[in-house]
Amino acid sequence: MYEDKTLKCKECGNDFVFTAGEQEFYAEKGFQNEPQRCKTCRDARKNASREPREMFTAVCANCGKEAKVPFNPTSDRPVYCSECFAAMKDQQ
Repeated sequence: MYEDKTLKCKECGNDFVFTAGEQEFYAEKGFQNEPQRCKTCRDARKNASREPREMFTAVCANCGKEAKVPFNPTSDRPVYCSECFAAMKDQQ
């Protein structure tokens, strides 16, 4: 029913594809207007309004490397660097 459409971004002027899947999603959500910005410009606009996250430094409980985390670590729970966290997640 839906076919990919090429649209022009009103922010940067580049062409982008409004895929059939995206069109179907928009229809399911009841959106009536097509997107006016490409994904890059949408993401940049979204992130511009957000305050930067405060990052905290911790020591990885597994390997001992320094880790940056978006929460204030406490001594009652271990903190892992991104590599160790990903490895532990893969083991589950």
